[in-house]
Amino acid sequence: MLPVQKQHLHFSFRPRTTVTLLSLRRHQCHLPTTRLSTTAAAAAACSASRADPFAVEEYLVSTCHLTPAQALKASKVLSHLKSPSRPDAVLAFLSGLGLSDADIAAAVAYDPKLLCSEVERTLAPRLAELRDLGLSPSQIARLVLVDPARFRRPTVVSKLQYYVPLFGSFDNLLQAVRSNAYLLSSDLERVVKPNVAFLMECGLDACDIAKLSVPVPRLITTNPERVRAMVERAEAVGVPRGTGMFRHALLAVAFLSEEKIAAKVEFLKKTFRWSESEVAIAVSKLPLMLKHSKDRLRRMSEFLITQVGLEPEYIAHRPALLTYSLERRLMPRHYVVKFLKENGLLEQDRSYYTAVQVSENVFMEKFIHPYKEAAPSLAQDYAAACREVPTTLGFQEPCTGPASA
Repeated sequence: MLPVQKQHLHFSFRPRTTVTLLSLRRHQCHLPTTRLSTTAAAAAACSASRADPFAVEEYLVSTCHLTPAQALKASKVLSHLKSPSRPDAVLAFLSGLGLSDADIAAAVAYDPKLLCSEVERTLAPRLAELRDLGLSPSQIARLVLVDPARFRRPTVVSKLQYYVPLFGSFDNLLQAVRSNAYLLSSDLERVVKPNVAFLMECGLDACDIAKLSVPVPRLITTNPERVRAMVERAEAVGVPRGTGMFRHALLAVAFLSEEKIAAKVEFLKKTFRWSESEVAIAVSKLPLMLKHSKDRLRRMSEFLITQVGLEPEYIAHRPALLTYSLERRLMPRHYVVKFLKENGLLEQDRSYYTAVQVSENVFMEKFIHPYKEAAPSLAQDYAAACREVPTTLGFQEPCTGPASA
């Protein structure tokens, strides 16, 4: 290593330097008072800013009415805010739409970045555009609550122009958006419109598509290839496109794999003792049975076959039986029909299926009221059975004379 030589620095204090410094001090003393006060104020403000920065989390609780937990989560994406000026403007805008404090808190908790929006450049123009579409302030306010992030984007206007006619009304659209927020973010040209066009080719109209979009939220926003696969699976369970049952079949098999559908079909065959052709008939008539839980199907089979005594083939051709409530409809009406037949009050050939199908009012008119003299307690017993299904037949014997039962 090279030796480092120490250098001796010589400082010489010259009188000239001293005079210069003194002169400077004298010059500073003669600076204008206003300049000094302005500089001091700026320094004080800067010092105050450093000492008391904008407390985002506290603002979210005290002004936006978020809970402490919500405020803590939201503050992580708002840490760059240095003052309440922009959030205050956003809150005033939202309040002007008619949103309550609770509504605003919900919107901010859902989308904290809403507070960073520029009212004049973003929110106000979007409001004007949506009003031009014919939306009322209350409808716009509901849209903000459902998806404040999408409300801020210019594309929301073109999407609403397309969706409102498709769904039939703004309210129908809003219901669908609540189930599927992707409706306002999916690509219209490459995803949504091709899916809608294909489904219409399959015989569905706009009303059908709108109805499907709530229970099957991502039907028109998923990859078009997946939608084509859904249609193929619907046809595979015996429901051709263009038929009245096709919409129900699509609802039943949407997002179900072929393996799961096959497994459910095998379960139905075993549980209801159906042959291959019988299960095909049942599923084609009621595709939604593929969505019923195994426990529900087991209990239905046990009751209809074992207790009511229906043949498996009979059920396969009348699968609508599986759509009714076991406890509130099938059991109580079975008890009434059985009671009437056992006591000779009803023809033996009267169909239990007919008794199940009719509305409550018609059932009362045909199976309860005509027998109020012969069996005065029948209506009361039936009502009790509907509330709480008895473990044994609880109907009283019919009257043999004018005396009470």
